[in-house]
Amino acid sequence: MSSAAQPCTDWPLLQAVSSLADLRHLPIERLPELAAQIRAFLVAKVTAHGGHLGPNLGVVELTMAVHRVFDRPEDTVLFDTGHQSYVHKVLTGRAGGFDRLREAGGLSGYPSRGESGHDVIENSHASTALSYADGLAKAQRLRNRTAGRVVAVVGDGALTGGLALEALNNLGHTPQLPVVVVLNDNGRSYAPTVGGLAAHLTALRTGRSDPAHNVFTELGLAYLGPVDGHDVVALENALRRARDLGTAVVVHTVTVKGKGCEPAEQDAADRLHAVGIVDPVTCRPTAPVPRSWTSVFSEALVEIGRERQDVVAVTAAMAGPTGLAAFAEAHPQRMFDVGIAEQHAVASAAGLALAGMHPVVAVYATFLGRAIDQVLMDVALHRLPVTFVLDRAGVTGPDGPSHHGMWDASLLSVVPGLRLAVPRDTVTLRSLLREAVAWDRGPTALRFPKASADPPLPAVATEDGIDVLTSSGGPDVLLVSFGPLAGECVRAAAMLERRGVGVTVADPRWALPVPPALVELAGRHQTVVTVEDNSRTSGLGAALAQLCADRKVPAAVHTLGLPRRFLPHGSRADLLTWAGLDAAGITRAVVRARQRTFLSLRDESLS
Repeated sequence: MSSAAQPCTDWPLLQAVSSLADLRHLPIERLPELAAQIRAFLVAKVTAHGGHLGPNLGVVELTMAVHRVFDRPEDTVLFDTGHQSYVHKVLTGRAGGFDRLREAGGLSGYPSRGESGHDVIENSHASTALSYADGLAKAQRLRNRTAGRVVAVVGDGALTGGLALEALNNLGHTPQLPVVVVLNDNGRSYAPTVGGLAAHLTALRTGRSDPAHNVFTELGLAYLGPVDGHDVVALENALRRARDLGTAVVVHTVTVKGKGCEPAEQDAADRLHAVGIVDPVTCRPTAPVPRSWTSVFSEALVEIGRERQDVVAVTAAMAGPTGLAAFAEAHPQRMFDVGIAEQHAVASAAGLALAGMHPVVAVYATFLGRAIDQVLMDVALHRLPVTFVLDRAGVTGPDGPSHHGMWDASLLSVVPGLRLAVPRDTVTLRSLLREAVAWDRGPTALRFPKASADPPLPAVATEDGIDVLTSSGGPDVLLVSFGPLAGECVRAAAMLERRGVGVTVADPRWALPVPPALVELAGRHQTVVTVEDNSRTSGLGAALAQLCADRKVPAAVHTLGLPRRFLPHGSRADLLTWAGLDAAGITRAVVRARQRTFLSLRDESLS
């Protein structure tokens, strides 16, 4: 590791710069010293708590220059994506919060309006900031506020997203808008940026293309650059020129992801994009990394790919995080990275399926919402065999509200003809993935959490495809576990049995459409309680409750799930406990549900 990134406990200059005013008054010759201390600070704090390391090490000088040239509140600074905002947080007085980075009640890993007035948007889904900037600038013009600038710091990877291109198209159509697009070009998102635009930026970086004539100028925006993104003097000069133009302008800066941290700079895979708790010198984990659901999926898909030449994989710039990197290595001709473009990924998968392939689209559950129209109209309407693998489903933990995958099952519940599997452990993940890829009459989906792989939870019996995990033989309560909370349901059943309550715990494996056998099983119990790591609003339990009501099943169905609100960041275990989705919370909910069922039956008998 370079000396600039050596962990230390004393950052005197950084401690003296506690506000943007301090930063602007700092002599320019001291900025390299400040940059080195910020990098040392980030390495020490992020390796101790986990978070996004590489992206933030790459934007130190860039963020300093932006805040020295542009002044809030007259100017508005936006970050796309928000994981490159750590330096911004340090410079806006939040360095002390890094001792509780991404912990419950502590500093968010993304911009947070609740933390600071300097955080204008809370985006951590890429490609959005240019549209925000377009709207903010138009509003300023309508209010006759002509002095301020809207500055959007945008990674080159984010420009592979269709929304960013739509915004650029509009900004070029209204060039009088005072929007400064600071293009942070490091040639990467998680992995190297792909596509024609990435090749064009490379040509601009290397001088193989004329800077006076490029995609931005052709769209109608002004263009400045390329500029060394680690030269504060050059950056400030370019940003001042952009500010004084008073028009929509792109400032093309070239940075190095992981700058100043030798392990990050040498990591060809993702430049230590995001880390857990790691050694601050080597950036290697300090404890064994537990086996994850993602790694099991990765292995299973490689095996399936060897057996079936028609199976292809599609990723939206996240081959590594979604487990597709191994498939890409084993079957490189059948792996397609489309960039940060979930809509295109799904529509392209539809085209692959139309031509006789079986695409597996692996995406974070939170990002599926960006492509729900394509799932509906391009895949499901055509009854195409596309399998969606939804990683990070449910509570994801420290990444916070934008990354909790708690809406995908609710969204998919309205898609005609789609089959959704929710494996309870990695053994059922393997078998359900095979069943999904074998299905050729329409789309399928699997969802699993960001978590370590728990021990297998075998069934004690199977009834028409429904796995029974435990049963005391009584008709009192049916606990329906949708997926990885099955272990908590089994533990809750044991608690209830000690109270004399007869409990059956069932795992339907395939949750949508609701299996008829599950409805029949519900009809044999007085009280039914469903448990899912998804919003209880329009979720899997709601689908079962509706079908039971339609078929006049007498059992009362009670749904447990995540509340209809944005959840904060914190550990997965703590958030599930807070939501009442641990064994104790499920037990309490079942007791209350039985009380309501008893009162309802009593009232019926008295009427």
